[in-house]
Amino acid sequence: MYYYDWNPYVPVAARRAQAARALARLAKKGRQTSPVVIDGRAIAKTFWGKAWCDNLERYSDFANRLPRGRTYVRNGSVVDLQIAPGTVTALVSGSHLYQVEVNVAAVPRPRWNAVCRDCSGAIDSLVELLQGRFSRGVMARLCQEKTGLFPSPREIAFACSCPDWASMCKHIAAVLYGIGARLDEKPDLLFALRKVAHQDLITRAGKGLAPRRKGPKAGRVLHEGDLSEMFGIDIATPAKPQSVRAKPVAAPARTRPATRSKKPKKATTPVRPRRKGPSKR
Repeated sequence: MYYYDWNPYVPVAARRAQAARALARLAKKGRQTSPVVIDGRAIAKTFWGKAWCDNLERYSDFANRLPRGRTYVRNGSVVDLQIAPGTVTALVSGSHLYQVEVNVAAVPRPRWNAVCRDCSGAIDSLVELLQGRFSRGVMARLCQEKTGLFPSPREIAFACSCPDWASMCKHIAAVLYGIGARLDEKPDLLFALRKVAHQDLITRAGKGLAPRRKGPKAGRVLHEGDLSEMFGIDIATPAKPQSVRAKPVAAPARTRPATRSKKPKKATTPVRPRRKGPSKR
């Protein structure tokens, strides 16, 4: 190690080969790594990733080392990056494989409540929130310096195993940019890192609707007699429908089975006796 001088320059190809060997050794030990892969020149392409990187670059505390960090993250030197609540751990390939740790303070509760209050009703769904599809006013409020969601330099503490005596070395700067690139893929990690719940920013169903009107008090209800006197008309009271009792249904009478009728006998005409005439003598 060169504690009082710069380490010799290591070409990018050599750093990548060294990083590949180191990752292979870690894989044999059962460690799962998550490298930062940048496609093209842009480190971040979505709202959350860009907002994180823009926040880093507006603080003069980080200005000196950020350009070297951009180069390192673009050429694949951040070979592992893990984001947990309040903490980021990473491995960065340089002259050696260095361990980097970044601690980010939680958003103070009063500040977070103010952010949620100012954004209330402007974010409708989780998809809209994570995709960054909301108004410019909400974007400006979330990214507001010192009072928004993103950390200020005094809310970030970091350490690196490299021999660079600077408060922020190029390996730490590469990790900070790597966080922005990771937020492109998983923007909800920002809320976990700042130890706040992103659901607090989402308008809940029914919130903002007008309160339900209560019925009038008993003394303010006009009765039928009052209406008749006020308008000078007679209001007929509808007759209550009388309940009609259903008549019981009589059981059907039992009938005997029909019997076969006998044919009536024909009436016979009585035969009158024949009268005899006078005898001829």
